[in-house]
Amino acid sequence: MLATSELIRETGQRGRLEELLPRWRNVPLYRPALSHPDFDFNRLPLIAKHEMRAGFPGNFLPENQSLQTLLDSQAIELEHTSGTSEERLPVIFARGWWDEQEDRALRLNEFIRPVLDQNPRPRRVTLTAPSCNGLTCPTVWMSREQRIIGQTLFVNLARIPFLLTDSELARMASEIADWAPVFLDLDPVHGMRFALYCEQHCLRFPSLKFIISSYEFTSVIHRRILKRVFQVPVFNLYGSTETGHLLMENVAGEMKPALDNAFLEMAGLDDQGIGALVVTTLTNDFMPLLRYRIGDLAQKFTSPYGTHYLVHGRARDTLRGRDGRRVTTWQLDQCLAGIEGVAHYEVRQEVDGSATFRFVPEPVGPSDENLASAVGRVEALLGFAVKAGPMPTLVPAASGKFRLTAPATPAA
Repeated sequence: MLATSELIRETGQRGRLEELLPRWRNVPLYRPALSHPDFDFNRLPLIAKHEMRAGFPGNFLPENQSLQTLLDSQAIELEHTSGTSEERLPVIFARGWWDEQEDRALRLNEFIRPVLDQNPRPRRVTLTAPSCNGLTCPTVWMSREQRIIGQTLFVNLARIPFLLTDSELARMASEIADWAPVFLDLDPVHGMRFALYCEQHCLRFPSLKFIISSYEFTSVIHRRILKRVFQVPVFNLYGSTETGHLLMENVAGEMKPALDNAFLEMAGLDDQGIGALVVTTLTNDFMPLLRYRIGDLAQKFTSPYGTHYLVHGRARDTLRGRDGRRVTTWQLDQCLAGIEGVAHYEVRQEVDGSATFRFVPEPVGPSDENLASAVGRVEALLGFAVKAGPMPTLVPAASGKFRLTAPATPAA
């Protein structure tokens, strides 16, 4: 069987790592390991946010480079992660880097690629929490003119979408209609709340071709509402501020790796084939990440035609089954695929294993039978009793992101 172009490129990533080694040897963080005569990339220690933060920026910039000089010359962007799993982390990348690696990822999708070919500079609307990095969303109130950056209009300035008033949602809808975007780039929870408002008021956006869901885990519930209301394809784009975009969903629902952006590995696989996703970035010369444990769990699937991944959610958000196995956010979310009338939810587990399923209902909430069926599937997955109840709102974490699953916190 002939190798596909995707497999050829995937195999060629090892050669790309070899090409980048001389440059990486100049990075203070990696110099001791990479200068060892018996260096083996596969034995390079994994790093996490702690190593990235310690000694910043001197751990990444060579002695002859000054962060302030680079900023003054406008050669770089200095951004910060949202702080989903730990405190916020500074990130350096070249100006234009974010857009370039995002474009490469988006073009992995067969539906999106021709749309971008026809619209080389497509207008987009970004709708997310105001507490992510400064490049992708403003953090303070701004006028409409201040919220236009290039071809992007940022519309949401509220941290908790459930508290948005009708007048604020109407303002957002009016701005979007006037901007006429080709696609929406949204946080799934914020996008879901806006979609329900549009549905209630029979609002549609004729220019819209597709929706990109990113920033946090996209539930089957969020996706169902977005597709129902806007009647366009919804695709998941996965990555992080510090790594850029790593995986893009294709039309078959598979998360395909952006091979030109990063080299991906799996570590610590369990008996389900689920493990930690480990990232080596290939295009950020100012802050390269080598074997970075991003904090998410995933599965890797290989076939004669290529590789795809299944993202299971944050490692810190896993629950515990009665038999001691790890239960991921994705596994629990699949239990809710058939439920109707639920807009958003959180499953919080107690120390004794029992859990509470709190949910924000749609205007017409779930039927008792439908809710009981979904809760029964969650109970079967966990092996513990689960209580359920509606809530008018659910509050995000300090990062501005929502946790769909929250494990028990043992008493001090």
